[in-house]
Amino acid sequence: MIKVSGTGRSALRSLVLASLLVSVSVEGTSLAPEHEVRRLMLATEEAVDSDNWGEAGEYLNRLQGLEGEKPVDYYYFRGRVMQESDHLNEAQSALEAYVAKAGSEGAHYQESLKRITAIEKARKERSSKDQNRSAQSEPVAIIEPADSQVLGDLKRLYLVDTDREALTLHLNSLLDLAGWRADQRVVRLDVPADVSYRVAAGENLIEIQESRREGEQRITKNTNAIEVYGISPQVEWDCQSAPAATCWIYDPRDGSRLLKLGPDRNRAEDIASTLGRLIRILQSPG
Repeated sequence: MIKVSGTGRSALRSLVLASLLVSVSVEGTSLAPEHEVRRLMLATEEAVDSDNWGEAGEYLNRLQGLEGEKPVDYYYFRGRVMQESDHLNEAQSALEAYVAKAGSEGAHYQESLKRITAIEKARKERSSKDQNRSAQSEPVAIIEPADSQVLGDLKRLYLVDTDREALTLHLNSLLDLAGWRADQRVVRLDVPADVSYRVAAGENLIEIQESRREGEQRITKNTNAIEVYGISPQVEWDCQSAPAATCWIYDPRDGSRLLKLGPDRNRAEDIASTLGRLIRILQSPG
């Protein structure tokens, strides 16, 4: 675990994470949200074109903190940054989301398809190498801390100092792509998902904000606070095909349905795993 020095710094980080649940980021300019989104998208594109991946990741993180449906190119650039950082699962998910939303008319359509193929090949090569190493290595009686390398990678990817921040940002990144829609045949780029979520993590609790779209204009929001002590970090999930294709994340407190997601099994599994890791980190702050 990464120990945060100073109570003032810890409090400041809690406020920054909590700001993910408001509609306007505290960073940046006083531009209206639609103009700020466009500004950050242009800055992201310039950073990617210059191979400045850290800067591109920072702009994308700030875009992620803005409420509402993201521009379709957001998913392409998120995929590029994830691929460059060797987070292949997340890269493929983001690029697939871009292809689904933009269609064959998208400016990055063919490039995205090529990158998805390249990621698929890279994953196969990695799997083959892992199997070869496993076959050649001898059993050892050492238990290493779970996910330590992955958490280090996430902190570098999201440019943050703590496991809590990295997991919170990563969970929101996954949730951005997992919104549930009543009509799953056509995805309108100008319309947010019917059900979507954002999370913020405090010292000992996780706040989950649910947004439900009712009609064309009205959106209702509800916040559910989960205290992490005394609950299991093993978060259950499953996917159902009827009455409508849906994946569910279950509440670790009582097993009830917590998150209603789109019908992507791999994404639902990643979200459940990341939420469980976040719970475990908050349960052991030292």
